[in-house]
Amino acid sequence: MKLSYVTDSLGHLPFEAMLDRVAQMGVTAVEMTTGGWSGAPHLRMNELLESAEKRNAFLGALESRGIELCALNVSGNPLDPGALGAKHRDDTERTLELAEALGVKKIIMMSGLPPACAEDRVPNWISYTVSWPPVLKDYLNYQWNDVAIPYWHKLVDKAGGCGVEKIALENFSSMLVYNPETLFRLRDAVGPLVGLNLDPSHLFWMGADPIAAARALGPAIHHVHGKDSRLERGLVDINGVMETKEVTDTVARAWNYVAVGCGHDLQWWREFFSVVRMLGYDGHVSLEMEDLTMSVDAGIRTSIDALKQTISQ
Repeated sequence: MKLSYVTDSLGHLPFEAMLDRVAQMGVTAVEMTTGGWSGAPHLRMNELLESAEKRNAFLGALESRGIELCALNVSGNPLDPGALGAKHRDDTERTLELAEALGVKKIIMMSGLPPACAEDRVPNWISYTVSWPPVLKDYLNYQWNDVAIPYWHKLVDKAGGCGVEKIALENFSSMLVYNPETLFRLRDAVGPLVGLNLDPSHLFWMGADPIAAARALGPAIHHVHGKDSRLERGLVDINGVMETKEVTDTVARAWNYVAVGCGHDLQWWREFFSVVRMLGYDGHVSLEMEDLTMSVDAGIRTSIDALKQTISQ
């Protein structure tokens, strides 16, 4: 496996300065955002789609530093019923076209989350039993069968036509696909081009074991994010993990995203990567640095050091 870097946490730096920083850290691949939730600080998608000259300059800046573009990331909610969803669907379509133009074979994104019925105006994450109220079962069927699966059939067809070989869905909360079981529901419906971007940080706080999840996924592991989270002692014990606090309120939250090694020790990470490699995944592991308990620089240094010590080469 190879270490990669999701570049948004260096969004304050211009494109080439960001690449210089990545190279200085000894990282040889980047995963770059194109839109969706991200403002795509290092990539102007319209310019790259319209100009071969700008694409060549973009790729040349990477190549001159020995950095590979391992994936494009367009994480967002393409199933939102409003203007946001329309924008994210457009970002996704153009990201597939850009992948073809740049020769990128892997797309990182999220499954999206629809509303619970055609009359709803907002997405609805149904994450409780559908036994009560019983209408939740109808809502969940609507989300899957009327919205998500038809959309994903069309998107997979377009992705294949653009030469994309893998779409890796992050197992993120408030999405229809948030764990292996929901990934397989979509994958069984639309085909193996869709797999999981296995991100341990989300599984930790949901109460799952990412190592067991990796064993269940096997060849459905399409990508891995190197990202940790920590259940906060004395807080999670009182109210559990479900909360509505701002992500910046780190002191009061029951759990936080943290630098790699600050939630789970390096022995855990060595076992995780060993199992993932044993199961056949030998692709990139992208550091997504979202630790708000320390400075960006400290979080990057801590995580890079931990990942270099634990990734199975």
